[in-house]
Amino acid sequence: MNDAKESLESLQAQIHDLAIAIKAALIERGEMMATAESCTGGLVASSIVNEAGSSAILKGGIVAYQNEVKTKLLGVPESTLKEHGAVSAETVEAMAEGALRQFDCQWAVSTSGIAGPGGATPGKPVGTVWMCVANPCKKITFCEIFSGDREKIREKSVYTVLGKLLFALNNQKSTCTKEH
Repeated sequence: MNDAKESLESLQAQIHDLAIAIKAALIERGEMMATAESCTGGLVASSIVNEAGSSAILKGGIVAYQNEVKTKLLGVPESTLKEHGAVSAETVEAMAEGALRQFDCQWAVSTSGIAGPGGATPGKPVGTVWMCVANPCKKITFCEIFSGDREKIREKSVYTVLGKLLFALNNQKSTCTKEH
């Protein structure tokens, strides 16, 4: 087995572990989540659904690959997309807010990026991925520039956003208090 395949399998095993931990944390809290995905194309939701009993924590997800879908289904303002682009903090925040509204849940994660091999623009190289973890009171928005091919960039994005979700679940007492 080559190093790249072993590395990808290791990453997938880590994603599996994160999904199990997220499921346990959400069940313990009595809360639900949703996803709004662009560059990950449903991989975040799929990683959660791979675990038996995921219906206890996942309300649903929207793959909003085209800007029109981001606007129509998630309520991302057209002005946000025009001014900041689909791969931006403002867009992933609006996507996460839209998922919270659409699915009436306590947590949402969103992703939008450039998985490559094409699509890079000045200031946004291939591997640029904006992500957001949100609840009704707080958003954690961040950007990473991942290396690797398209598959690796997408898997690294899933791992990173699920890791941030688990961190938020473990470090925030409730979804809407001043004690975060």
